Amino acid sequence: MKKIGIVSCYFQHNYGSMLQALATQMALDKLGYDNETIDISGFRKEIRNAKLLYFAKAALTSDILFSKIGMAKNVIRKKISKNDYGKNTRIRNKKFDQFGKKHFRLSNPQYSKKELGVFCKDRYSAVLVGSDQLWLPGNIAANYYTLNWVPDGINTIAYATSFGQSTLPKDSAAKAAVFLKRIKHIGIREESGQKLVEKIADRRVPVVCDPTLLFTSEEWMTVQDKEPIINEPYVFVYFLGNNPPHREFVKRLKNKTGYKIVALVHLDEYVKSDESYADYMPYDIDPGDFLNLIRNAQIVCTDSFHCSVFSMQYEKVFFAFRRYTRKTASSTNSRLDTLFKIAGVEDRVLVGDEDVKECLNRKIDYQIVKENLDKVRRQSFEYLRSSLSDERDTDL
Repeated sequence: MKKIGIVSCYFQHNYGSMLQALATQMALDKLGYDNETIDISGFRKEIRNAKLLYFAKAALTSDILFSKIGMAKNVIRKKISKNDYGKNTRIRNKKFDQFGKKHFRLSNPQYSKKELGVFCKDRYSAVLVGSDQLWLPGNIAANYYTLNWVPDGINTIAYATSFGQSTLPKDSAAKAAVFLKRIKHIGIREESGQKLVEKIADRRVPVVCDPTLLFTSEEWMTVQDKEPIINEPYVFVYFLGNNPPHREFVKRLKNKTGYKIVALVHLDEYVKSDESYADYMPYDIDPGDFLNLIRNAQIVCTDSFHCSVFSMQYEKVFFAFRRYTRKTASSTNSRLDTLFKIAGVEDRVLVGDEDVKECLNRKIDYQIVKENLDKVRRQSFEYLRSSLSDERDTDL
């Protein structure tokens, strides 16, 4: 029997990206399908160059594009840095690579999308793309996560794939209209993406949960140590954005509770305000350790979608902050809105100037959250089952 080929960003040195890619593999394992993640090491440079060309041509008017500039500067800083920042980043990257090597089953490497199309024709009964923000404009331009290279006759599935924003530039929308009509089964992660697909491709598709939510907190113990990494009460902080007010809120939280601050710092880019507010700033943290730090924290503060997911999985007191403050249509804030609406915790989003005492008094009924997440988990697995067996799409 042929395998299922998975198209994901398994290689990304980002905790949420790597864990959602792993969860996709775990989900197919749970359903009993032989699968492997497609190794793109041979043509990653081709994809990267296409994205860089897109960003070079694009007008720098969105939060997403500004964030890419910050990431590009960060790459340069890491390469030329001879101080602790460069050294510590290399320690973190090594932990990511070791985790990926241990947990992902990869195909033989292919060296072009054309070669990959020939390879998958005889190897895969279906190709599944997902999840995360794989349909951002830059990725659409790179034309890998679109599945346009998959030969006719092979089942194609998008699971919880996201545009990362609520609108697309005109050229990206035109390209999306083509591949959205070609992919046989589509499940979208956010309501804003659901609306986009209907608008662009005149196609009604279901919203399904992020793959990390397909598994319970107990099931995620398989990739982490049982013993806590930090053996004292702490606030775990995971901020990807460069927003000093968010760090100031954490400082006030420490003053109120007396808990230590454990922060993963300088993630997407070097952030000056990361240098001065945390008691512990570990770098030798792989994605399993990331889960351990969330699970054993008293409080979690984050601007990350996936950190919010796992905070709810482990029933934490947590506060989420909007990474992108500008109210642009290209902001990725919609994924948090959809997540919290599904879970029933729509009062968790802060801006940073709130009163700490009032925030701590906001209670979460985790019995209701569990029921809500169990429901969407069942529905999402059913979407996967029907898509893999090539049944007709149905709204959830």
